[in-house]
Amino acid sequence: MSRTVKLIALKSSPAFRWTVGVGAGVIVALGLVLLYLLTQATDNRELYERNYALLFGLNVAVAVLLLGVVAWITLRLVLRLRQGRFGSRLLVKLAAIFALVGLMPGLMIYVVSYQFVSRSIESWFDVEVESALAAGLNLGRATLDTLAADTANKTRQAATQLAETPDATVGLALERLRDQLGASDVVLWSASGQLIANAGESRFLIQPERPSVQQLRSARTQQVTTQIEGLDEVVPGGNGELGASTGPPAPGVTTAPRVKAIAVVNNPNLSVLGQSRFLQVTTVLPASLVANAIAVQEANRQYQERALARGGLQKMYIGTLTLSLFLAVFSAVLLAVILGNQLAKPLLLLAEGVKQVAQGDLTPKAALKGKDELGGLTRSFADMTQQLADARSAVQHSMSQVDASRANLQTILDNLTAGVIVLDVHGRIQSSNPGATRILRAPLHDYHGQPLGQVPGLELFAKDVLAQFADYLSNAAQTLAHWQQSFELHGAGHGASDNAITLIARGAKMPGTEEYLLVFDDISDMVSAQRAQAWGEVARRLAHEIKNPLTPIQLSAERLEMKLNGKLAPVEQALLTKSVKTIVDQVDAMKRLVNEFRDYARLPAAELVAVDLNALVGDVLQLYHGDAEGPVAPVVAELDPHAPPIRGDAQLLRQVIHNLLQNAQDAQEGQENARVTLKTDYSDSSHRVRLTVRDNGAGFPEHILKRAFEPYVTTKVKGTGLGLAVVKKIADEHGARIDISNRVVDGLVQGAQVSLSFGVAT
Repeated sequence: MSRTVKLIALKSSPAFRWTVGVGAGVIVALGLVLLYLLTQATDNRELYERNYALLFGLNVAVAVLLLGVVAWITLRLVLRLRQGRFGSRLLVKLAAIFALVGLMPGLMIYVVSYQFVSRSIESWFDVEVESALAAGLNLGRATLDTLAADTANKTRQAATQLAETPDATVGLALERLRDQLGASDVVLWSASGQLIANAGESRFLIQPERPSVQQLRSARTQQVTTQIEGLDEVVPGGNGELGASTGPPAPGVTTAPRVKAIAVVNNPNLSVLGQSRFLQVTTVLPASLVANAIAVQEANRQYQERALARGGLQKMYIGTLTLSLFLAVFSAVLLAVILGNQLAKPLLLLAEGVKQVAQGDLTPKAALKGKDELGGLTRSFADMTQQLADARSAVQHSMSQVDASRANLQTILDNLTAGVIVLDVHGRIQSSNPGATRILRAPLHDYHGQPLGQVPGLELFAKDVLAQFADYLSNAAQTLAHWQQSFELHGAGHGASDNAITLIARGAKMPGTEEYLLVFDDISDMVSAQRAQAWGEVARRLAHEIKNPLTPIQLSAERLEMKLNGKLAPVEQALLTKSVKTIVDQVDAMKRLVNEFRDYARLPAAELVAVDLNALVGDVLQLYHGDAEGPVAPVVAELDPHAPPIRGDAQLLRQVIHNLLQNAQDAQEGQENARVTLKTDYSDSSHRVRLTVRDNGAGFPEHILKRAFEPYVTTKVKGTGLGLAVVKKIADEHGARIDISNRVVDGLVQGAQVSLSFGVAT
């Protein structure tokens, strides 16, 4: 028998290959990122500043990816351990060892590097420089505030001078004030923000910029308000706190930084009417002061940006160190998984194979191609499994043959007309076939495992059978193959011979077991046929022996009556007449009996031709119409008009119909609801015509039904019991199936019926 062993290379699963690929990709990516960070972050400050957010996000993404991979590997190990898979503990132990080996030195380097980075970067920035820049920035702001306050005082004083100046001469007054104050622009506004008069740069503007409502409200509340404008316009990349210029300046208008002051001009004459005017004075700041202030502000801004970058750079270095730690841990865990898988794979393969074999799976098992001991062990296990599979296949093949033989034997037993029963040494039923149930008329299947003697009606039969087996096993007859004996079983009659079943039984001991085989046949029909044949012979002999002396006896009696008629006294004459009549009547009765025996013994052979059964029944019923009103039961015909002709002998069939009708009428003699029904019926499925005769009489006793067709079996006092025997014999000549039964309605016998099924003529 050929054997096949499934050899496989030491290849990884898709998940394992995916893990290795991801790990290698992550390692390469980490190396590139770390190299980029170390070479570019410190040497190229501008590049670092531009890509700080990108580098930080990349670091975070790589860290999350590494953490996810490590968590995924850890989760798989935990799941394998919870599932109890073989080798899980070994993989966990190896992973823990390698992770600790990579983690402990990494943590030590990480702590030292963290301290170095955090302290060295802090030392790059001097606290005194930051303080000096802050002091210079505060000085510039204080100078600008002083100039703004001086301009506010001058504007308030000028507003006082303009308090009583009429609108017609206010323009000249504004020119004088502009020269006195050294302002670049002087404007007088109404309370509603309308231009009254101006002097200076605003004259070149079609629509000078009006003060905002908030500025006017502030000037009215505080009597004067100031604001420095244009300072951010000269700062490259200004933050736009005061707003940058959106277009080129108008002719004659300067864009230099300036101080704008607004003061309330209180006119007693206008105050009565609820009106006020506002004086706006604009003074250009000194260029040197602006330049110094801008320089200090720019220096402070750059310093703060460097200070901010200091924290980011520190975070970047720390992030790089953290990524290095993750890389070390990940590499250690990945290496542990790879090495652990290499060591545990053969063991896992063997464990899986042993589990499958324990579950009955003997399919070819995988074996490693390696030359080491573990590979050889897997190959040996695969060979052993294949040998077990071959052995089981052979056993299964043998069992299938045994099952097929058992099935064939069971089919044969189920279809045997003979009864078969297997008994143990104590007479308990081990198995039986349907034939035994049918012959014994007992539900043997319900009594399997119980003694045969406990089956109702089979007590004596079981006792006789066990006695036969005991004699067979104890005497010299045991050398024979089996024993054979006939038995007479009695049913509902409890001993009445009329309900007897004749069996011929054979018994033998089953080879190799302590069981007995009992085979029996119902030969009641055979015995009945033998009895019918014997009755035929008896009838023939009786008809021959009895008929010869009957005629001389009848003639002698009639001659005596004729010779002595008129010669005797009346008393003797009456006695003579009565005696002769008795002799003649008895001789006629004997002749009829002899004729019935003769007819039974010498029924002619049937000549089968096409016969219309309905027409034949109609002819016979003509003889019974005259009795419809008499004391006998009337005959009612129910004929199937679709019944085709049958194969039969009309003369013999007439005799059958007469006998059945006569028996049906005799069974209802003296009965009030007497009625005989004669029915024909055609079946399309079986292509047969059924003739049925039923009555409303008392039916047949149970012990008569079994032997109703035997000669001299009758329920009538004066009957010979040959009527149904003749019907059965004619039915056999026609190949017809004959059935007799009682008609039971609601559990009560309501009469009997006899039916014959004839084949259709072709």
